[in-house]
Amino acid sequence: MKHFILITSLLLSNASYFFSQTKNIKELLAKKRVVIIMLDGFGMNYYQNAPMPNLKRLTGTGFFREVKALMPTVTNANNTSICCGNFPDKNGITGNSFLAVNDKEEYMESKELVLSPTIFEKLKKYGIKSALLASKKKSIALLSKGADIALSPEIADSVWVKRLGKAPNIYSPEVNYWTMEAALDILKDQKDIRCLYIHTTDYPMHMWEPSDSNSLKHLMRIDEYIDKISKMAPDAMILITADHDLNHKDRCVDIENALAKKNVKVKIAISAERDKYLKHHRGFGGTSFVYLNDQKDEALVKKELLTIKGVKTVLTKKEASKEYHLMPERIGDLIVFADSLTVFGNLENKEEETLPANYRTHGSEYEIRVPLLILNAEHIPPASYFKYNKDLTTWLFREN
Repeated sequence: MKHFILITSLLLSNASYFFSQTKNIKELLAKKRVVIIMLDGFGMNYYQNAPMPNLKRLTGTGFFREVKALMPTVTNANNTSICCGNFPDKNGITGNSFLAVNDKEEYMESKELVLSPTIFEKLKKYGIKSALLASKKKSIALLSKGADIALSPEIADSVWVKRLGKAPNIYSPEVNYWTMEAALDILKDQKDIRCLYIHTTDYPMHMWEPSDSNSLKHLMRIDEYIDKISKMAPDAMILITADHDLNHKDRCVDIENALAKKNVKVKIAISAERDKYLKHHRGFGGTSFVYLNDQKDEALVKKELLTIKGVKTVLTKKEASKEYHLMPERIGDLIVFADSLTVFGNLENKEEETLPANYRTHGSEYEIRVPLLILNAEHIPPASYFKYNKDLTTWLFREN
């Protein structure tokens, strides 16, 4: 009992010290800018395999912790949670797609769907200017509310093209370098922008495994940009995390077709990974939202789902909402999780398909391990504070 009291006292003492040292965000960002980098797909497999000497050097005097991404491990759910600093049950973004109240399958790519303030909106209340730079334009559509600058190479205007040159194709590693160049431009010439949020694309991770020379080349270039950012803005805190890892998958299952063969019908099964960037992953992912025609079908459908090869776990809406902090109104009646080698998606007239040897994607619990790094910052919370990628910036808003 004495040991428990002593440990508890030490933990409370450390937490009290941190919170007493944390400055008001306006005071903090008047002295130090903050650069937030959400490296899409930069899971632990990539972090551990890439040399990235500049990042590793900066981490030596900074903070690193392996944390969890949020389920489903898809970009919109995780990027929104990082940007808002809370779980999907609060911000409302539970995946890349969902079934709306009108029974229409919709992409989660509208700022009206985000139910919590973004970091840009929070900063605006303090009169602090911010910028969102995203290789994928969908992040601009989803998360730019409150940002003073919202820029994507996919929709760059003539002013930015004149500054940085024509934007590369979205399906290339070079598009990330263009986004990083835009960040350097703002850091150099627009010092009134006190917060930059940079979101890259994971296209290179979908194309190449961590040890592939092309992947290493891409991450070495990203590493060079991190070094340039630290030198261009020596005052800046640099906060880095990822939305998910990636792994090879060897088969895709069409849940609707697989159930139909068993004479079981559902309203629709939607891959949580489904978005408009089909060249990345064809819309296949490790989580599926299954919507029922009738709630009385729940037990039967769940039973049959568990007989399908590649299905690891099936949770009810209530179970998944509680387990993974998901908003129940924006997930299926049943949530299906795949095993390590399976993904779910629409295959038209087939039940399953063998995938190419180089196919890589995410969406399951097997892509949940991601790094969280904080560089050039003071009074960082204890390591125990950081459990998820969404915790990356929340500590900045703690006030005395």
